[in-house]
Amino acid sequence: MERGDPATMTPAALLSFPSPPSPVFHIGPLTLHYYGLFIAVGVAVATWLGGKELERRGYPRETALDALLYVIIPGLVGARLYHVVTDYELYRGHPFPGVFEIWDGGLGIYGAVAGGLVGLAFFCWRRKIDLLRFMDAGAPGLAFAQSIGRWGNYFNQELFGHPSNLPWAIRIDPQYRPPQYAHYTSFQPTFFYESVWDFFVGFALLWVARRSGWNLKRGDIFFLWVVLYSFGRFFTTMMRVDTEFPIIGGISGNLLVSAALVIGFSLVVFLRHSAGGGKESDRSG
Repeated sequence: MERGDPATMTPAALLSFPSPPSPVFHIGPLTLHYYGLFIAVGVAVATWLGGKELERRGYPRETALDALLYVIIPGLVGARLYHVVTDYELYRGHPFPGVFEIWDGGLGIYGAVAGGLVGLAFFCWRRKIDLLRFMDAGAPGLAFAQSIGRWGNYFNQELFGHPSNLPWAIRIDPQYRPPQYAHYTSFQPTFFYESVWDFFVGFALLWVARRSGWNLKRGDIFFLWVVLYSFGRFFTTMMRVDTEFPIIGGISGNLLVSAALVIGFSLVVFLRHSAGGGKESDRSG
């Protein structure tokens, strides 16, 4: 019997997340992917909340929707490039058409943010909008979008952790298990941990942005998102069985990226405030 087989699992483990029935669903003749659906819902939520935060800062609410056209394409390109470059082993033998099949998963959030910021900077330059204020307005929605988007990983049966019999473990079908874990059926749902973490990060950013007692500067909310997201990402990456961006000893390079971002942006915020002066960012509305 497989380890983790229902016949040998504990009563608690039988309560684990079941495997999703399929990564796709159908609307008439159309075949759609849950992965894309959750990303689209996340983008919609981020745009709506970003509009409200922009309005609170004195900009028209529809500015968020206008900016979306400048952000979404470079964001997707950056997300895919980051994934392909850091997980090149998946595509080295047969790169085409796999490098373009984003519906099967494979979008790196750090690449998405970098690409999106390029488009956003161009938009803000054209509209004569303060880029740091816009980044602050978009940060909470970005966190909630990540929280929603992670559920696409559930339907793709990816980004899970080590074998587990915990009540909230997720059952993974055999074709999605790494060879060394072929005899296990249930695993840590690291996508779920990250989703919950991102949800609370979104609320934390809104709380900090709207607290009148905080001496915030332009860019602080976005920088805080970088620190909090990367902090959670560091720990969920340690738990995962897949090693994306492998470096020396098979350690994921994303651990180093996350750690560097936490330390680097924490230092940036500390130095900005220790120096004093500067405009406050979130008490204009």
